[in-house]
Amino acid sequence: MDYAILTGFVLVSGVVLALLAQWKGWRPSLLAILAVGIGFRVLIMTTSAIDSWQPVDFMESFKPAGEAILNRQDPVLGSEGGWHFLPTIPYVYGLLLWLGIPWEIGGRLVTVVADIALIPLVGKLAGGSRASLRAFQYACNPLAILVASVHGQVEPVALVFGVAAFVVARGPGTPDRPGLVNDPITMAWRGVTTMGVGGAVRQALSSVPGVVRQALAPHPGEKATLRRAILAGLLMGLALCAKSWPIWLIPGMLLLLPTVRARIVAAVATCIAPVFFLVTLPIFAGTSLSEIPEVIRVIQDIRPIVGEWGYSAIMVGGDWTLDPGIATFGTRLIYVTMVVVAILWRRADPVDLTTALLLAFMVVTPRLGAQYLLWFMPFLIARPTRFTWPAVIGVSLWAGYGYLYMTQFETDVWWALHSVWARCSIVLLPILALAMPWGRRVSDAPAGTAASAQRGSDPMPV
Repeated sequence: MDYAILTGFVLVSGVVLALLAQWKGWRPSLLAILAVGIGFRVLIMTTSAIDSWQPVDFMESFKPAGEAILNRQDPVLGSEGGWHFLPTIPYVYGLLLWLGIPWEIGGRLVTVVADIALIPLVGKLAGGSRASLRAFQYACNPLAILVASVHGQVEPVALVFGVAAFVVARGPGTPDRPGLVNDPITMAWRGVTTMGVGGAVRQALSSVPGVVRQALAPHPGEKATLRRAILAGLLMGLALCAKSWPIWLIPGMLLLLPTVRARIVAAVATCIAPVFFLVTLPIFAGTSLSEIPEVIRVIQDIRPIVGEWGYSAIMVGGDWTLDPGIATFGTRLIYVTMVVVAILWRRADPVDLTTALLLAFMVVTPRLGAQYLLWFMPFLIARPTRFTWPAVIGVSLWAGYGYLYMTQFETDVWWALHSVWARCSIVLLPILALAMPWGRRVSDAPAGTAASAQRGSDPMPV
């Protein structure tokens, strides 16, 4: 990388400004926040575009996907599997290439615009008196600048739709919301302790019809809530069109809606955009009907690449390796961990639940690209914990070393540095675990908050 010193200076400046804002309690205007965020991102995008070093996947996977659209080819098959998601973003790539915008600018323009849009959304997600502070801190986030402006990775696109879905689903009122109010796990345990297992099971079975009828019954003034549910679901579906990982955002989005009916509507609406972009491949991308099963197979296929992060890097010596054994173990560990975290944080604010899920994923995953670390940033910045800034600075230093320093060297030296870099990531795992919202596993928000939000009232001043 030719502009590593300038980029590093911008990233350090961002951290200093974010910490200073926290210390001084700054509440800048949205115009000032956007000026800082846009300035940082456009400057680094410009220097990255004219740099002699370009990310491999940005040039050899993302660009061919956009070129495939121009050539009326399927972006998944046309890029030889380099792009293994739905064609939504390649349509935008193809449009920018058709307009004659150089790829080094156009490819990054997609992610930079999305990351700029995320800035006010983080403030909306935070809510309350510190909304502008949180938006400013995200505007200065060094990892976001690296991922969007240097790498051109599409995480910001998935996040802008995912965070927007959260904001829409939560609707008006206080930003603090309860998690599961009628907690089925706690209720079942109480039933077992008072009536025994058999009695609790019989009571649960006998009450199912009534519970279902009550849950699905319409509520007065529900139309506004259902409209929110539809829009939130559509936005979350667009997040899934960018990448598959926003599936971990769906539980939090659904819990922000106040009724079971609204959650069902949002879940159905979430499927609309992915299905649309899949079935319209023959129309917009020139994919033949016979090729669609192969496209689905490639999208679903996840190569068992390990060795970049955490315990898998220790196990294989810090080198990229195709190891189905480690990958399978790691995938099963992820699923078990997600279930455990979902149970532990079931009564937390849905944003805190989402933060916990995403941070836990980072701790137990066997494979990770530096861009994955952006997943939790908007949620952790919006609702910080005691270890938020150690986590932000830690992952930014680790990612920055890979983006800025390791790219100064030729292949052999790069691989030697990569081996050490990947294994050093193990140090970040306890920091990320500590950054989880352990003190907020049960929300302080009153149980009536969701219902009052459904009616459009504001039960607490913000």
